[in-house]
Amino acid sequence: MSLWKIAWRSIQQRALASALTALGVGLGVALVVAVLVIHGVIDRSFKRGSQGYDLIVGPKGSSLQLVLNTVFHLSESIGTIPYSYYEELNEGRFSSAVETAVPVCVGHDYKGSMVVATIPDMFDKLTYLNDRRYEFAEGRNFDLAEPFEAVAGSVAARKTGLKVGDTFVPKDAQQDVADPDDHAHQSIKIVGILAHTGTPNDRAIFMNVEGFYRFGCHTAGPTLAAKLMKPKTEPAEEKSQAKDERAEAEHKPGEEADKHGEDAPDRHGDEARDHAAHGHVHGVPYDQRQVSAVLVCTDMSKPQLAMQLGDLVNADSVAQAVAPSKVISQLFEGIVGNVQLMLLILACLVVIVAGVGILVSIYNSMSDRRHEIAVMRALGASRVMVGTIILLESILLSLGGGALGILLGHGLVGVLGPTIAEQTGVLVSPWSFQYNELILIPGLVVLASIVGYLPAAVAYRTDVAKSLTTAQ
Repeated sequence: MSLWKIAWRSIQQRALASALTALGVGLGVALVVAVLVIHGVIDRSFKRGSQGYDLIVGPKGSSLQLVLNTVFHLSESIGTIPYSYYEELNEGRFSSAVETAVPVCVGHDYKGSMVVATIPDMFDKLTYLNDRRYEFAEGRNFDLAEPFEAVAGSVAARKTGLKVGDTFVPKDAQQDVADPDDHAHQSIKIVGILAHTGTPNDRAIFMNVEGFYRFGCHTAGPTLAAKLMKPKTEPAEEKSQAKDERAEAEHKPGEEADKHGEDAPDRHGDEARDHAAHGHVHGVPYDQRQVSAVLVCTDMSKPQLAMQLGDLVNADSVAQAVAPSKVISQLFEGIVGNVQLMLLILACLVVIVAGVGILVSIYNSMSDRRHEIAVMRALGASRVMVGTIILLESILLSLGGGALGILLGHGLVGVLGPTIAEQTGVLVSPWSFQYNELILIPGLVVLASIVGYLPAAVAYRTDVAKSLTTAQ
């Protein structure tokens, strides 16, 4: 009979005590596994969630708060920058270093989900999680020419109950309820539901920024759709054109001043049809429009210009440029990383306490096993063989508890997964595996060998003659 089988038979003889000892080890290992898996998945998702763009350009202030508000849809906006600054990134003085620029406006929510105003490029041109493209589980992306369309993240759709074709009215985040008078005839239609991405975008609702500018405003202005779809012109030409149009408007008070000159009659007709379709709605004048931030993908074909962009923006008095990946890494390493370390230390202490339980369980059984050990010695078993059997018992108990703990840990992750997805938008699967878990098995073997040494030494030193005489 092998030594492993003898050790296993010995464990079976004390089934209840052995099971409770293994359970103690399993609970400790389960806690370690849960901490490793949950932190690993969230850490990976949050750090990669911002990789679809290189910079966030926003108002001066806390870079951490800007990232939390823009990337994670948490905290409050630190302010706004002029819409014209977005144009400078898109087609003005900074455009030579920019591949894609996407404006973002915040300040409204719906049933606890943040409503983010942006443009379709958010999902058409930006990516996530190592260049994955956004896909839609249902419907489509919103149309730039339709001010009152929106798409919902997977978690936001489930949380709010919104489906394709449903309408909703966002409320100001500073108000307790939406004001029906201010938002009459301005309901937003859901035209798409994003496929789950495992990023914070799953928790938000994204609407056309033009509709955002029309909420609660009383002064008509050119639509963002028309502004974005017109051919690019030099900033100096735009300023000169705008000045001439303002002068013309002052001399013709009975006529509408239009930034598009000869196209004014057609655009006016388009806006009239738009008002007829969506109700009588007014927009923020173009020169008063603000954005909360701009998501910027730098042009990597021009690396020198791309590297200088952040410094150029930060030198300006209006805005700051923040590299979200750097801020997120600092956040996780400085705060979240410390929390994870403390949780791991506590979990490891639980495992060590469970290991001590193995020591106590086996050591207490030694007084009842002296006769058994003496008989084994009398039948020819050496001291080393007896001590080895005790060590193998300790290792079997720890490995059994470890296997149970891994199953319990992943089961716990499966139970907590829906709550984590609801709160963070990160999908945590019970099948998620972290390479750090591989350390658990050799670690448990080492721990079992250490705690099993004392009982093995006692067995090794057992006096055969005295034990047989006492038993008689």
